[in-house]
Amino acid sequence: QGPPINTFESEHNPLGLFGVPELSSPAGFKVAQQKALRKTELLVATACSNPPGALTVETFDQLSDSLCKVADLADFVKVGHPDPAFRKAAEKACINIGTAVEKLNTNVDLCMSLKKLLENKEVLETLDPDTRKVAELLMFDFEISGVHLDESKRGKAVSLNVNLLDLNNEFLNGSLLPNRIEKKALPEHIRHLFSIDGKSIQIGSLHADSPNELVREAAYKIFLYPNSSLLHCLDDLLACRNELAKLVGYETFAHRALKRTMVETPETVMKFLELLTVKLSDRTAKDFNLMRDMKMKMNSRRDSENKWLSVYVFVCRYNIDSSLYSPYFSLGACMGGLNMLFSQLLGVSFQNEQPMAGEVWSEDVRKLAVFHETEGLLGYIYCDFFRRPDKPHQDCHFTIQGGRLKEDGEYQHPLVVLMLSLPPPTHSTPTLLTPGMMENLFHEMGHAMHSMLGRTRYQHVTGTRCSTDFAEVPSVLMEFFATDHQVVRKFARHYQTGQPLPKTLLSCLCESKRICGAADTQLQIFYAALDQVYHGKPQNRSTTDILKEMQEKFYGLPYVPNTAWQLRFSHLIGYGAKYYSYLMSRAIASMIWRQCFQKDPFNREMGERYRREMLAHGGIKEPMLMVWGPHDFVSALCG
Repeated sequence: QGPPINTFESEHNPLGLFGVPELSSPAGFKVAQQKALRKTELLVATACSNPPGALTVETFDQLSDSLCKVADLADFVKVGHPDPAFRKAAEKACINIGTAVEKLNTNVDLCMSLKKLLENKEVLETLDPDTRKVAELLMFDFEISGVHLDESKRGKAVSLNVNLLDLNNEFLNGSLLPNRIEKKALPEHIRHLFSIDGKSIQIGSLHADSPNELVREAAYKIFLYPNSSLLHCLDDLLACRNELAKLVGYETFAHRALKRTMVETPETVMKFLELLTVKLSDRTAKDFNLMRDMKMKMNSRRDSENKWLSVYVFVCRYNIDSSLYSPYFSLGACMGGLNMLFSQLLGVSFQNEQPMAGEVWSEDVRKLAVFHETEGLLGYIYCDFFRRPDKPHQDCHFTIQGGRLKEDGEYQHPLVVLMLSLPPPTHSTPTLLTPGMMENLFHEMGHAMHSMLGRTRYQHVTGTRCSTDFAEVPSVLMEFFATDHQVVRKFARHYQTGQPLPKTLLSCLCESKRICGAADTQLQIFYAALDQVYHGKPQNRSTTDILKEMQEKFYGLPYVPNTAWQLRFSHLIGYGAKYYSYLMSRAIASMIWRQCFQKDPFNREMGERYRREMLAHGGIKEPMLMVWGPHDFVSALCG
């Protein structure tokens, strides 16, 4: 076991969240942020007074690290902690630190210290490539924040950014909240399949994996029912983003967001989506016909309306009886499979570690130490896997602390949280995963390993802190491993008998990935196109009217009246104008899989190459320079 991590490097024993002594109570967030802000003042003074050189960039990275240690941690706690007082305190900390960051991004003196470095050719030539790259990235942050504006406009930019912090938080919270309906409004025979709270029923997801057609239809109508206040919030959010983008010199928010990505412009994104739609059209039509046939077979009411076909994408793709598979996918078996895969591929293994008192926020959270066979400890993964009241029904990865080379020569180990929504174990049965849950576990673990293996000098570019359209590559690649017969047969064992997953079931599982693949990709194209239009030139119509038009153009299935799917599009916050990244990342992951792992998913030589040429660089290397072979992303997705 490695030593417990203390994010704030205090000499006290860790008694608070993630080993931070101050965070033993909600009030500690105020103390933690005050410490970070005091340290920030000192570092700003240092950056502005020192002559230009490598120390300038190192000071900026320390500044970023100091603020991120509070902001990133608070970003998780505000949604993941079961105690409302902790969530509220973390939310305040996020806003306060976020406000400080926006002020720093428009600090002219601070910007000038970096500009002097970048304009001094003699000094610039003495810097190593990574330091120079980070300096350029930091300068870009200043530029898109409006540091070039006059004082009043800089103040306006800060004000808009602070307003966006509130709007982002409001929309994200609202998008994750369940909808309630009176119990008597649903047929009695399906009520027990939802969460019952007194006289009402809570519906917090689409229940797309339910075998019951009525459950899926009811969940769709209720979960996606419009919320007027959240619709107004989304309108304000998009308007504020557009105003900020125009203020700092961009045509639209999408133009600002896509600068320095692989695609560079929204026009390139739309061309990519339109070309992909044309290439997939015949296969998508066949998939829709398959979905109609499936609907007719499963739908006892025999209604012929196409509007419900969208519910059948998941049903067709996973047209397998989950109850037959779940006994073979216990959480222990799946984690063992991941451990086996990473060990053979990368020489990396997991070790359970007992958390210190107060280190975790729920007694069922598990702490994994990640070790490399020769390099030793790489970092820690906190596994928050089980459902609980008020926990978002969402699978995601949070960076708590980024890796970096510290001033004393030691490496600051990365710290991440993986949050899933799995059923807890019972006295007689372990947690059993459906095939979809198993694939999600592999996906999120891909993010975690990116954080563990991205050994960069600077935390500003560590792990998943890379171009958004590349950040999903490691996680999407893990989905290919999760549905490969060579991998699954190694770990899928019946939790009672130890028998391997039967070959017939294994074949059906691996084939299911190909069923309705075009329709599923087309659905992602629709989401990405909708995201682009929302962040393009303002339109004098509602977000629902825009959704109707884009759904008809890019998906072909009719809009279901009295629904507002856009209010569940939580990716509009972290991936605003960048949702296309999932498609781009899937294309790159597909190339990597076919070239490196399809024949032998345990190939150590390829695993080491993948780490060395991709994962290790975090955000320091241009994504296009890491993509092997010709960059035909459309063909990769249509192949």
